[in-house]
Amino acid sequence: MVTRNPVSLLKGKDHIAETWMDEPSRFTDEHVDPFILWCVKKNSSDISLQTDRPAYNEIYGVLYPGTYRPIDAADMGVFLHKIYGPDATARLASGKDLDLSYEIRPDRYTRIRFRVNITPILSRGRDSAQITMRVLPNEPPTMKDLNVEPDIIKSWIPRQGMVVITGPTGSGKTTLLASGIRMLMERKHGAGKIVCYEAPIEYVYDAIRSPRSLISQTEIPRHLPDFARGVRNALRRKPNIILVGEARDRETISASIEAAQTGHTVYTTTHTIGVASTIQRMVATFDPNERSERAYALMETIRLVVTQTLVPKTSGGRLGVREWMRFNDEVRDKLLGMDFKEWPAEIQRIIQFYGQTMAQSAAIAFDAGDIDRRTYIVLSSSTGAGGGD
Repeated sequence: MVTRNPVSLLKGKDHIAETWMDEPSRFTDEHVDPFILWCVKKNSSDISLQTDRPAYNEIYGVLYPGTYRPIDAADMGVFLHKIYGPDATARLASGKDLDLSYEIRPDRYTRIRFRVNITPILSRGRDSAQITMRVLPNEPPTMKDLNVEPDIIKSWIPRQGMVVITGPTGSGKTTLLASGIRMLMERKHGAGKIVCYEAPIEYVYDAIRSPRSLISQTEIPRHLPDFARGVRNALRRKPNIILVGEARDRETISASIEAAQTGHTVYTTTHTIGVASTIQRMVATFDPNERSERAYALMETIRLVVTQTLVPKTSGGRLGVREWMRFNDEVRDKLLGMDFKEWPAEIQRIIQFYGQTMAQSAAIAFDAGDIDRRTYIVLSSSTGAGGGD
């Protein structure tokens, strides 16, 4: 390998803007992991690779070039093959983006994991790709780390039924869900057998000591084609807990309901905003001729709905603000005695007695000085009546 002195393309502190000293004239498979490891050592939170541009590191919110020369089509082919596999180009050409996880092992004791998105793009008139790699923590945070409210923690562990975490893209749903799985595993008696279906696998639990827990993680679509197939697979494996990364379509929601009806605890996420909207949108995925029956089946199994959004903190960083509602026997009996079309309005009316609205949570955060007035006003206007992706 021909090496050169690092070149600074931008002004930066502590050599932060220097490019990779071992940059080759042409990338091969052997260069990919060492380059990614160098990016991590530079404290990069996100690595972006795009044809016809240098590789970029995002460090403390600022983009810095990581290579001196642009990544060309041949280099991009090497990265795609190494990170995804030989069929990456064909899948991108079919009009699909790719979500997956990737890891490197600098030594026998160290794993560095990434959440990866690969998206087809047009670059200088040619079809190409952009790879975005997010560096992941080695283990999930705790519920305490996330300042999760005691009422949510208390309701997190139903004997059976469904727990749904909701929110827009980038709201920390996966992180909250992973912290909850960690809490289950760290109980004195563990969590039993947990089967997880995720797209991609973001958090791993190797560092969590739990002799009475057995957890397995299956990545969609690398190991199984979709979440619905995953839930059906889970029912043949005698699990105690099933984690479904996302319940967005009719087949997955229906399979999750059936899993909960057969005595399992099911944890999943949706892209809805607000407790009432979550129930409404999940019901709406079913065809009109089956909607009523599926709605009541859903209500029989639902146990907790938590909506989370991440907002700027006045002290820096971001804060999770949540709306939630417990669906205990009393609530479910009341709603099961009503027309399901009346549920959203009734949930909005009673949520303050069985949980907390987003407006109430915003007021608590504002009074504590954690969020500014503008953020408080925006959150307070969130009624949960509408949905969003």
